[in-house]
Amino acid sequence: MRPMSVGVRDAKVQLSRLLKWVQRGREVVLTDRGRPVGKIIPVDTQTLPLAERLRRLEEEGVIERRTHVGGRRIPAPIPTPEGVAQRLLQEDREHA
Repeated sequence: MRPMSVGVRDAKVQLSRLLKWVQRGREVVLTDRGRPVGKIIPVDTQTLPLAERLRRLEEEGVIERRTHVGGRRIPAPIPTPEGVAQRLLQEDREHA
């Protein structure tokens, strides 16, 4: 997919629309009098923390935050060292 080129003046007026394009994976090249001077690119979501990725999904309407289930508050996840949950799950599967 080819990047979209937009003049700086137009980019100021259309910034919200351009950011939506970028969120969908497109690149936007900013130009000044027809010369490329900058680029707006999507952030690699793999490097974003989970909380930031969830916030973005909420903003896009993909997911909805739920704080209660059946009238009870959902407890916060228990923090575990990297890979411990996966290792325990694998061990459980091996013993089943």
